[in-house]
Amino acid sequence: MKYTTLPNTDIQVSKICLGTMTWGEQNTETEGHEQLNYAIGNGVNFIDTAELYAVPSKKETQGSTEKIIGTWLKKTRKRDKVVIATKIVGPRDFVKHIRTGGYTKEEFSDAIDKSLQRLQTDYIDLYQLHWPERNTNFFGVRGYIHDEAERWSDNFAEVLNYLQGFIKEGKIRQIGLSNESPYGVMRYIEESRKGGAKMSTIQNPYNLLNRKDEVGLTEVLHRENIGYLPYSPLGFGQLTGKYLEEIPKNARVTLFPQFSRYHNENSFAATRAYNEIAKKYGISLTQMALAFINDRSFVTSTIIGATAMDQLKENIDSINITLSNTILKEIEAVHENIPNPAP
Repeated sequence: MKYTTLPNTDIQVSKICLGTMTWGEQNTETEGHEQLNYAIGNGVNFIDTAELYAVPSKKETQGSTEKIIGTWLKKTRKRDKVVIATKIVGPRDFVKHIRTGGYTKEEFSDAIDKSLQRLQTDYIDLYQLHWPERNTNFFGVRGYIHDEAERWSDNFAEVLNYLQGFIKEGKIRQIGLSNESPYGVMRYIEESRKGGAKMSTIQNPYNLLNRKDEVGLTEVLHRENIGYLPYSPLGFGQLTGKYLEEIPKNARVTLFPQFSRYHNENSFAATRAYNEIAKKYGISLTQMALAFINDRSFVTSTIIGATAMDQLKENIDSINITLSNTILKEIEAVHENIPNPAP
């Protein structure tokens, strides 16, 4: 395994982060514990979850993923061996079963305390805002469309102040963002220059079918020393190549058709082209897709997720693969021809 540190901190994390959003829906507690044991045993020390999980979000399974992690922590007593990241949901209709408010002090307090209880720990290493409160383009929306009727008002300073309070209490150590735009990242950075907490990381979707963050965000990451935690590195499984033949019966997109973000015509065309490159050089499409991300200079840790142990092993092993300049040039040629088909 390779390691780095979360920017502006002394927290060392593995370059592979274990994503957990299927635990409690597609994976049982036993399977979640098995994944944790294998990942930790192979050098992974970074675990990402959220109060929202399991996915898809349902009242019956909300919080189940954190609970599975919590029972593993209690059983193994390895809290000091792992770095745990979790998230608070933003206001949206599909999470009203969790809460209806926004990023207020009361909502933060409620969310943090419940996550701590489910995780069976007294602190969270990295606490992230799952998505912005304001209207902006995320969750597969390509471009920003302004909403003149938007009710949100600028509260970047207030949010940082609330989070700073929980840091002082010792409930959280560092803070981060998720599904955020360059505008939002820079606003938080500008507010932090006045003193107080600074966002350490941002967690966004990034893969061979969605490299839109390279357009405006990666310069911010480099110049402002913000860590990047790419999620969906395999595009909901599209970049494993498993959807190029028969549709698997128990795959996520088969079970939950709403997750078809990476299944448009151009995504399939790009996936086929990337698959030919991988076959040409004798590696799996999965490992090529992950190795590409692992090697990006702005990437802190790649969030992988798996429902089966063989998938998990292949994903973790990708850290040992370095793509040649020849392969990278061929990847860029496909990207130039079919850029960002699934933002």
